[in-house]
Amino acid sequence: MSIRKVVIPVAGAGTRLLPVTKSQPKEMLPVGRKPVVQYVVEEAQRAGLSQICFVTGREKYAIENHFDRDPDLIRKLIQAEKTQILGELDYEEMGVSFLYVRQSEQKGLAHAIGMGEDFVGSEPFVCSLGDSIIWHDAEGSFLARMVEIHEREGADVTVAVEDVPETQAHHYGIVKPRGDVEGEHFELADLIEKPAPGHAPSTKAIAARYVFSPGIFEAIRRTVPDSAGEMQITDSIRNLVNAGRKVLAVPLGEGERRYDIGNFESYFRAFVDFAMNDEKYGYTLRQYLTKKMTGEE
Repeated sequence: MSIRKVVIPVAGAGTRLLPVTKSQPKEMLPVGRKPVVQYVVEEAQRAGLSQICFVTGREKYAIENHFDRDPDLIRKLIQAEKTQILGELDYEEMGVSFLYVRQSEQKGLAHAIGMGEDFVGSEPFVCSLGDSIIWHDAEGSFLARMVEIHEREGADVTVAVEDVPETQAHHYGIVKPRGDVEGEHFELADLIEKPAPGHAPSTKAIAARYVFSPGIFEAIRRTVPDSAGEMQITDSIRNLVNAGRKVLAVPLGEGERRYDIGNFESYFRAFVDFAMNDEKYGYTLRQYLTKKMTGEE
């Protein structure tokens, strides 16, 4: 796999998750036994990506500390004869390198991705949003599949998409397919960020994963901020579509699901699902919840 770099934007304020995000990034909220962003990094590593650039914001130091090797902690665990716990820190030895750049002012996702241009250079790259987990119920990598399709088809942009209820489409960036949507991928004719209710061109929503050619940076520079002063990546990709460039969508497949940690409802669902499937504690938790729901507890 020739693509080796991934940009992970983590600069969002997380206001919909206050007060728990007042002093910690939403990307560091635990889902099961790991913080959200660790799942994102592990997904990238499994897809063969070895260089990671976090686009951070103010008060995001916890992310840097989490992925930094901690010799003092390791020494204390060894001295306390708690070496079995060291396995929980294996993510520190994933064989990937980390770079951090600061987005000091909230100017939208397109602007955040643009902050990675010096890191990316002239190479194609992946962008994975740091607050969304892609879950698989079997072996395999959705992200690796996206990269393979992007390279094989010579695409300029490849986006992940998922089906959403028609009544909820106005909450998402929605794609307009060009022709048939059957198969492992399809071409896009347009993208619309949060279309007006009842006016979405499809129920295919962008699902927090992208593969870009470096041409996206020029498209970002030509992106006009919206009424809130933010630059939307959907508008940047539209610039490429309108220029006749090849933009593809890859749907999440059977057994693949996106968890968007954007509000308390979605966060609670993610935590419960991952906790219930935990290989060590999932069985006893499921027993507890069954008793709780049947009034036996």
